[in-house]
Amino acid sequence: MTFRRALFHSMVLICLSGVILSSAVAQDDFQPLFNGRDLSGWVLVNTPRDTWSIREGMLVCSGRPTGELRTERMYQNFILEVEWRHMVPGGNAGIFVWADDITSKGVPFHRSIEVQVLDHGYGQGKGHTTHGDIFPIHGATMTPVNGRGGSRAFPTEERAKASPEWNHYRIECRDGAISLAVNGKVVTRGTDASPRKGYICIESEGGTVQYRNLRIQELPETPVAAEHVAVAARGFRSIYTGLNLRGWLPTVAGAGHWQSHDWTLSYDGRATVAADAVLLSQESIGERTFLVDVRPGDGCQSVTIAGQQLSLEQLGGRDWARIQMQVTSGRLTIHVNDKPVVADAAATQTAFSLSAAGPAQFANIYVRANSAP
Repeated sequence: MTFRRALFHSMVLICLSGVILSSAVAQDDFQPLFNGRDLSGWVLVNTPRDTWSIREGMLVCSGRPTGELRTERMYQNFILEVEWRHMVPGGNAGIFVWADDITSKGVPFHRSIEVQVLDHGYGQGKGHTTHGDIFPIHGATMTPVNGRGGSRAFPTEERAKASPEWNHYRIECRDGAISLAVNGKVVTRGTDASPRKGYICIESEGGTVQYRNLRIQELPETPVAAEHVAVAARGFRSIYTGLNLRGWLPTVAGAGHWQSHDWTLSYDGRATVAADAVLLSQESIGERTFLVDVRPGDGCQSVTIAGQQLSLEQLGGRDWARIQMQVTSGRLTIHVNDKPVVADAAATQTAFSLSAAGPAQFANIYVRANSAP
């Protein structure tokens, strides 16, 4: 072969290779869901910035406190790919799809479909595996494929690798159907999920986890009934870190009566001076709406939110109750579990505060401006 012919042959091969490569790139419609530099595109739901760090392009979750990070946008039909590894044996985490904007009452998790991210050291049995279970949580529904009588879908093969090895998940969501491929093979499926349009969340639940190559391919949307769409962002932000009392002002004596316990904030009910039973937030109440979940303990007869006392009867007993307080032009209204209990009362305080006549737990403490959507 002459030099000229060889050169022509090489140029043809290069051009053909370029065409093939361009075609492959064009067919790969995946976009990064995490940019490897910061949390752009993500919202801190009930975890502080301290929970999440970025290292060598990876998203690293400390596992403390229990809670979530969610996308700014809702997604309906998509393919999500991610690599993950637990750095401590027995670690627990998860990826939520089709989730509401904030956590459900009395729990640190969203209504959603959870894709389990467990390390083998956690252990497994008849009720769960460490190889990629899928299940609905906190009011969501799903019909499992390869279930065991409940709503949880179990993997057909054990393909996940133990800490500290990397695992690859491919989660495909279409019209309420979800499938999970673990390290290259589909093993878990569910159908008829509700919600089937919502946010994507990464869960913090005690285990140090690293994530990389998090990317998404959006698929065409299809008609979806309103009841199958998750609750859209309402502008709420958390004012409790789950790690400490940052942002709150207990009295010196009262500080010992209030303790941060992961996703819950506890008052022991033992303060002998009234001021020591009050935890004062740095958040002003004017023209704002607050959410807080409360569970009165044994012996607790009432809780007080921003100076407004609520009896055990108004709270509905000793189970978790969700309180919503809106303050407008110096007047406040309060709903407990979506039922009105206080209407057009005078706001007697300028800052948001919590107190209780007896032991109580508080959680899911959020605030938003009344002008928020």
